[in-house]
Amino acid sequence: MFGDIMGMMGKIKETQQKIEETKTRLNTVLIDEQSNDGLLKVTLTANRVVKSIEIDDSLLQDKEQLEDYLLMVFNKAIEKATSVNEAELAAVAKDGMPNIPGMDLFK
Repeated sequence: MFGDIMGMMGKIKETQQKIEETKTRLNTVLIDEQSNDGLLKVTLTANRVVKSIEIDDSLLQDKEQLEDYLLMVFNKAIEKATSVNEAELAAVAKDGMPNIPGMDLFK
């Protein structure tokens, strides 16, 4: 029984390391999003760090329109990045977790 516990603890520690490696890798996964008309483009990492913003000159004439575009495009990009982030981390956690009865959190 004690060996089983030590094995599980080792597996959990290994999983934690894999999660940290995955978080680091997600800094290199880029999420591109743009407005429907292509006037505003943003790029985020899967860890939701802004990497670039491209704004068409025509949007600089109308502050309210630019603000609306920024909200819309950033929210879509953040939603996509969050989805990728959560899926990647859940996959690592599920694969690495020991089979403990009643602890099927990642199914």
